[in-house]
Amino acid sequence: MYHALYRKYRPMDFNSVVGQESIVKTLQNSIKNSKFSHAYLFYGPRGTGKTTISKIFARNVNCLNSKDGLACGKCSACQVSFSKECVDIIEIDAASNNGVDEIRNLKNKISLVPSELKFKVYIIDEVHMLSIGAFNALLKTLEEPPDHAIFILATTDYQKVPATIVSRCQCFSFKRIENSTIIKKLKEVCKNEEIEIDDDVLKKIALLSDGGLRDALGSLDKLVSYSDEKITLEIFNELNGIVSDDEIITFLGFIFNGNIADVLKKLNDFNTKGKNLIQIILQCMEILRNIIVDYYISKKEPAFSIDKAQIFITLLNEKMFDIKRSSNTKIYIEIFILKFINDHILVNDKLKNNSNITKYTKENNLNNIDKSNDQFNINLNNVDKSNDQFNINLNNVENFSKFSKNTIQNHEIKKDNDLGSDSKVNNSLFSVNKVYGFKHIKNIDEIMKIRVNNTFVSANKNLLKDELKKFESLRDYTFDQEYGYIVCYILDGNLRLVGDDSIVISYEYESNVNQNLNIIDKISEIYNMLTKSNKKIAIISDDYWDKVKNEYIDNKKNNIKYNFVEEPEVVFEEIKNDDIISNSAIDLFGDIVEVD
Repeated sequence: MYHALYRKYRPMDFNSVVGQESIVKTLQNSIKNSKFSHAYLFYGPRGTGKTTISKIFARNVNCLNSKDGLACGKCSACQVSFSKECVDIIEIDAASNNGVDEIRNLKNKISLVPSELKFKVYIIDEVHMLSIGAFNALLKTLEEPPDHAIFILATTDYQKVPATIVSRCQCFSFKRIENSTIIKKLKEVCKNEEIEIDDDVLKKIALLSDGGLRDALGSLDKLVSYSDEKITLEIFNELNGIVSDDEIITFLGFIFNGNIADVLKKLNDFNTKGKNLIQIILQCMEILRNIIVDYYISKKEPAFSIDKAQIFITLLNEKMFDIKRSSNTKIYIEIFILKFINDHILVNDKLKNNSNITKYTKENNLNNIDKSNDQFNINLNNVDKSNDQFNINLNNVENFSKFSKNTIQNHEIKKDNDLGSDSKVNNSLFSVNKVYGFKHIKNIDEIMKIRVNNTFVSANKNLLKDELKKFESLRDYTFDQEYGYIVCYILDGNLRLVGDDSIVISYEYESNVNQNLNIIDKISEIYNMLTKSNKKIAIISDDYWDKVKNEYIDNKKNNIKYNFVEEPEVVFEEIKNDDIISNSAIDLFGDIVEVD
């Protein structure tokens, strides 16, 4: 029976492992000195050797004649541990056995001594998939296991493993394997399997595997099945739905030259030919990265503006998650690129057009412009104070579409007006004002503290139980094109407390808290709409939640009651940005403004 390459070339001992030298050396020394732990946690990207090293360690720790931490492969223990029927090395897939019953069953059997080996080794793969109940059931066993038991937990999502589990394990972080190491291993496999392949293909396989040797071997296996002839770059591109670097550079040229028609035509051509558009975007990022690196290290002059390239790759990186989850990838990419071209490429052309308009207006003399309609009064600190105000008529400016008459009519900016001063509003906790720019809530921390207090006033377990059902129901909307990203922001946190009119959600990282506070009105709107509720939402950190929870417990013991506190009015704080009013009048109107 044919074995896939990643199975056929799976390392059987520590000497065969590549890319994880520091981990291998540590484990070898621990076996050599008989100072190994009762519990290990291996975490890192997929295909980097977590499960493989777990199995090797399980065999080596049971060897009767190990030398320098390596199994001899000849003793009775080695013969048993290398066989598929070994009952003392137990591998559990937590993805499909994630319930509390499975872990309780494991606990009941763990007290039994090994049948044939010195140690029973439990390898729990994808341990982050265990339920909270299962983790709790595992906790005590990890803390005080029998002397004959060793646990090895493996996961690709370290953040989801409870801290109480992590603290009881010896942790090893598996790194992505370097491309040069992957290429070397692929060449060795190709030589053994008599596979003819171009070196450029091996480089592409290593690049696309993202540091995972298993993925690289799987990709090579697929290429071997596809072609009986020498594997070339064209075959690789065809099979993986990607295009050549020359085509990507041409496509990027269309983008950075602002050729919208060519961009749309090229994207449609890629899609018609069945190319993987997400992979094409990743290729764009990789090529731009290489161009930027060559510019800064080798001083190689780029074909595109280096500033624009940096902006584009940053925006792509920020939007990659949304691109992958979009229900229509092609349309999302089209709109994204069009927005980039309009915002960052064609903006110079627009400024040039505005400059021509300015010249036309100036030649016709500002004094002769009709002053009866559409006046926009502007006062500038650095304009001669004897002539603080001047009138601009927009009736004859045909291409001044950026500033609609409805937006700027009757808006006067006075010399003494301070855009950074506090202003009070009652209707929203967050707003983007098209005239005055982005506004930050100055007293947001105070409001959140009061909401937490008010939630404690009427909180009870029944309310929390009912609200948790609504909270979990949001998972049905995670892939919704309109609400999905907001729902994902909400579900990143934990519902901690529920009162009659408000709820408290906490997040592990301050960055998540700050991000969600900036859009709290949007989060509240989506949450209440999808759960058919009318709750105020308090967003806090996990650390702050622990603090207020403990305070509440202490106060309850001392019979100190919480009283409802009226929320204060929202105080906004202006943030300077590149909004049109934040810019100088010269940047805005060019030669219309004359400054002495």
